[in-house]
Amino acid sequence: MAKFVRALMGALALAGLGMTGLGMTSVGMSATAWAQKETLTMGSTNAASSNYALAVAMTKAIKKELPNVNVSMIETGASVDNIRRMTKGEIDFGLVMVDTSIQAVDGTGAFKGKAVPDLAVLYAYDATALQFAVRADAGINDLKDLQGKKFNAGIRGSGAEVLTRQIFAALGIEPNWVSGSIQDSVEGVQNRQLVGYAKYGVGSGGLDATMRELLTSTPMKFIGLTEEQHKIVAAKVKGVDFTTIPADTIPGQPAALSPMVYGTYSTRTSLMDDATAYAVAKAIYENRQFLVDVFPHLAHFDFKNATLKTEALGLHVHPGAKKFWETVK
Repeated sequence: MAKFVRALMGALALAGLGMTGLGMTSVGMSATAWAQKETLTMGSTNAASSNYALAVAMTKAIKKELPNVNVSMIETGASVDNIRRMTKGEIDFGLVMVDTSIQAVDGTGAFKGKAVPDLAVLYAYDATALQFAVRADAGINDLKDLQGKKFNAGIRGSGAEVLTRQIFAALGIEPNWVSGSIQDSVEGVQNRQLVGYAKYGVGSGGLDATMRELLTSTPMKFIGLTEEQHKIVAAKVKGVDFTTIPADTIPGQPAALSPMVYGTYSTRTSLMDDATAYAVAKAIYENRQFLVDVFPHLAHFDFKNATLKTEALGLHVHPGAKKFWETVK
């Protein structure tokens, strides 16, 4: 306990936060508060996702910064599931895509009537394209061709599933939705029971482990938005940017205009104090090489600007984390 208190006292000092700034009037009171955070539980995503390996790297980074804190990572259903787990106190922070965060804060979509107004970003870790992947032999050349076809919208309970359904609703397209895990999607496509699936890729359009696996047995392609569809989605769906998946990402395939969102790890201000949030953000940034080793494209990712940009999209950065990001040059 004493080592743990000293570690977070150090984080307080680095953050320039006094004990009274956290509403604590004595060392005894602070020790009691910190005792609740000897373990930080992080919600990640499905173990078959490339982002799961990235989450493992994040725990390594945080443990390096706070060696006396037990950082526990668990497999989850990603964004929506992670927010729901936070509301139940099952995890302290987790992977949440920006568009899902906005729904949670606003109390819309999957969180209608169940707003989570104190949801706050700790750090953005990537800008990720939402890929609409289909079998090359399925006769799908436009998103509207998915009308009535068996299609997986993303991992059940994930931000990808929520965003995919929003986009198709905005476009007035109704596939025959088939829910399931990543493994279910892969098997469904391979067995020709599904025409395709939606999933966040790697960065602005790279191939993740799921697609690489599929391509060993099944010719695939990405379906992009038309210019008209782009305008409709941009006007109707909050928290979404756009990117172009480069031509030949899948050999022989043309470029594809796709939705893009920022991936974050977020918490609730009621779950994490300022000093811990500062220390977590600092750990990720100063040990970002751990993340780059998993996703090499992150070597060029601007963690600070991406994190602070989430506020322009309608979110809040945790006050403790924001204090750290504002120190980054």
